[in-house]
Amino acid sequence: MRYINGGVRMARKTELGRKTAETDIWLKLDLDGSGRCVADTGIGFFDHMLTLLSKHGLLDLEIRAKGDLEVDAHHTVEDVGIVFGQALRQALGGKESIRRYGSASIPMDEALAMVSVDLGGRPYLVFNVKFSGEFAGNFETGLVEEFFRAVSVNAGMNIHVNVPYGSSNHHICEAIFKAFGRALDEATRTDDRIKGVMSTKGAL
Repeated sequence: MRYINGGVRMARKTELGRKTAETDIWLKLDLDGSGRCVADTGIGFFDHMLTLLSKHGLLDLEIRAKGDLEVDAHHTVEDVGIVFGQALRQALGGKESIRRYGSASIPMDEALAMVSVDLGGRPYLVFNVKFSGEFAGNFETGLVEEFFRAVSVNAGMNIHVNVPYGSSNHHICEAIFKAFGRALDEATRTDDRIKGVMSTKGAL
């Protein structure tokens, strides 16, 4: 819980699920957590990335996902992005007093990731990342973009991901997820000086 605008109580947590013929996902999100994550998607590398997002974004995340991994990881990763985006939108409620914008530049050895976000309700993804190959370990690098596209659309969120340099796909992915977590934490923070929402339109 956080208290804003003279003591108005605001719960910023949610729990939801999504079940299709391809995936079965349950997710619990608390934006005012401490960075605790319990991720079980059946994809070890993806669990690692979600743990980084949670830790560096100081949000609590629990997620269980079962997908058609015998086909590939695409449906699971994309659908986790869908549910995470929906949970984020729901947890933010009317977005009263949030800062709305956030950005972070995170180095990981030779790689640098720069992520900027806007929670203004307009979904758009810019993903300027060149991986050195198709895989990070056994994880398909192209799925990183699919995850963030799903988050963007379902959260109503503008996300810009830029990686100007980096040679290790593992390091590039780590830097991206850490930077996104930091940027998201900044954008979702509340500020008592913001009355209503951060928009001249009066709505987000």
